[in-house]
Amino acid sequence: MSKTIALFGTSADPPTVGHRAVLEGLIELYPLVCTWASENPFKQHGAPLEVRAALLGAVVQELSAKHPPNSLQLRQDFSSSRAINSLEIARAQFPSHEAVMVVGSDLLAQIPSWYAVEKWLPQCQLAVVPRCGWPVLASQLAPLEKLGAKLSHLPLQIPESASSSVRRHPNPELVPAALLPQLVEQNLYGFTVADLPSPCGSP
Repeated sequence: MSKTIALFGTSADPPTVGHRAVLEGLIELYPLVCTWASENPFKQHGAPLEVRAALLGAVVQELSAKHPPNSLQLRQDFSSSRAINSLEIARAQFPSHEAVMVVGSDLLAQIPSWYAVEKWLPQCQLAVVPRCGWPVLASQLAPLEKLGAKLSHLPLQIPESASSSVRRHPNPELVPAALLPQLVEQNLYGFTVADLPSPCGSP
């Protein structure tokens, strides 16, 4: 396979500047990047899936305007609470591409417990994005390699911006500026008009 597709599923609850940085970095590394909002069975979500998908879509739209057409795609049809389902759908849609599942370093300890991991993990590359506070440990990599993981580490600098922190303490600096009007208008995650940037020229 000469072509590669990066697959980045995320709860996007809400999308943060970290999510944006991941997507922007992936565009530079891979010819095709597909992302989607998903239900994470290990988490309680702050907004319905369709709302989170729309927010992630706004980030994709903003980034897509700066890059080649269709190099970054919101593929909500790939969304599933099980990685194996997302991978199978993506491979059916892009059969000539080699699949790369992109995960944050915070998920490495969880992955061995994911559904049917022994089936899907050897079928793709597993690309790890470093997250602040979550170093990549040899003790976490060994079980993945035993399961057949083909691991790579992505050289990305991701700002510290956990969605869980935003849900607890809404901070406009942690979400993409393009999302703030939508968050305020829909009264999501505790953001208010006070969090919007002042108009140019305002005192």
